[in-house]
Amino acid sequence: FAELHAAVPGLPLASSRVLPGIVLRRDFAAYCPADGELRALLVTEPLRPALTAPGVEFVVDSEGQYQASLRWITRRTETLMKRLQSNNIKLLLSSAKQDEVVIYYAKLYGVSVVECLSSEEVALISEITGVSPYLPFGDNTDREITETAVVTFCQPLLLVSRRCVHIGFSSEGAFQPHCLILCGPVDGVNEQHAAALQEAFTMLQQVFKTIDR
Repeated sequence: FAELHAAVPGLPLASSRVLPGIVLRRDFAAYCPADGELRALLVTEPLRPALTAPGVEFVVDSEGQYQASLRWITRRTETLMKRLQSNNIKLLLSSAKQDEVVIYYAKLYGVSVVECLSSEEVALISEITGVSPYLPFGDNTDREITETAVVTFCQPLLLVSRRCVHIGFSSEGAFQPHCLILCGPVDGVNEQHAAALQEAFTMLQQVFKTIDR
């Protein structure tokens, strides 16, 4: 329930509504409008490769070697973003904060980016789509990316003064997520309404479980 409702203070209760899909309460790190159905990739780590692995010491003998290493990283990042474009991936959903060079190439190749997703949001998206997070750096960097989710729409959403991301997914199962936009004059009222609705949904779950048995 926490990931499927958004409380908006400063508006009358009558402004509350139900929206298809999910609302992520953060702005795009990069937004490239795309019409129609598109594909999304879910990741949980930075896409800019590190100079070294954890616990491994990286030693360079000169500034030239260091700059050459940075150029290699930049080329590797651009190659990955090109792969996203060639696999028709227009949306990157990331739990990790992405480097500026990733955002730069995402904009260059028409890929929208939403970053800093919570573990709960990642789990919810995986449950809706049946897709596991993608591991970007493996031995075969030219293989087709198949771990993608189908997105029916992806657009900015303004809730009073807060910019959010509104996404519709093509669900793998019967679960078709909708998000409740719960409006109220102040935070306290919204919290009370949210708690009451959550209790109501919990009661309905228990009723349907009893009927199923």
